[in-house]
Amino acid sequence: MKKTLTLILALMLVLGSLPAALAQDTIVLKLAMVDNETTPYYKGAAKIAEEVALATNGRIKIEINAGGTLGGERDTIDLALDNALDIATAANSVMTNYIPEMAILDQAYLWADANQAHAAVDGKVGDLIQAAAKKLGLHVIGYMESGFRDTFSTKPIQKPEDFKGVKIRTMQNEYHMAAFASFGAMPTPMSFNEVFTALQQGTINAAENAVSGCLTNGYYEVTKNVTFTHHAFTYILMCMSDSAWNSIPEELREPFMQAVKKGCDAQRNFLVESNNAAIEELKTKGVAFHEIDISALQKLYQDAAAQKGFTFAPEWEKACQEAIDANPVK
Repeated sequence: MKKTLTLILALMLVLGSLPAALAQDTIVLKLAMVDNETTPYYKGAAKIAEEVALATNGRIKIEINAGGTLGGERDTIDLALDNALDIATAANSVMTNYIPEMAILDQAYLWADANQAHAAVDGKVGDLIQAAAKKLGLHVIGYMESGFRDTFSTKPIQKPEDFKGVKIRTMQNEYHMAAFASFGAMPTPMSFNEVFTALQQGTINAAENAVSGCLTNGYYEVTKNVTFTHHAFTYILMCMSDSAWNSIPEELREPFMQAVKKGCDAQRNFLVESNNAAIEELKTKGVAFHEIDISALQKLYQDAAAQKGFTFAPEWEKACQEAIDANPVK
């Protein structure tokens, strides 16, 4: 009787522990992003979540919190650093606040095309970023992107001289500001949320972002010109907290990372599709598109950069140059 009772108690203990074991079997990761659900960035995050669930047989699930509900990019990076958030997303310009060497990626006309930009973070530049991030307690698990930035303006800008006197909103970024100043424009740092009103009121008469941003942010209502300046390339880093990374079993880490990479590659295509669709729709709304001599703009920036004495860590410069040399423009 005593032996039977002991077996029953043991069985009860095992059965009682099953719910907890099952709960631990599914790892739910909370991901934060500032972009809303209509953007190619959210679509990319959703694809990453889909691929991760598929690759891990549902053992890892990513819960997306879009629209800045958990804070801005710096806010969420801070949360990840404190292990209070699993995955934060932030542009490379934001990440320079944590990894100063990344400022090299803020240069105007660093990459001639997207292939070079991708090769850099998929290769040695990415290795440098990862090493620096790990020292902070972060793991960079992938790179989405908003790609090349272009110029939206109230008047046509078709040649470098047309920038003279143009008040253009930029991020608080010394390299972007130096670029537009070298073109003859008047760079005006401003919060993203203030841009539409400033354009409407004439406080500024130009802004810059990915082409799709002209549509999604409504800039086309007050700026009827887009110039393909392609002056800077923006990455969106996916930064995972140390505790979240350590919660992934060793055998799931490789399939997890491969799935994230697959989702990020898909997001790059979503962005191209979104920009192309935006161009066609903007044309129907009366927006004109202009080409410009990019080599002339590049020369103006490079001369200004030399005068200002912009310098970067030699190891990072070498890694960037290797990506450029290994991927010549076809």
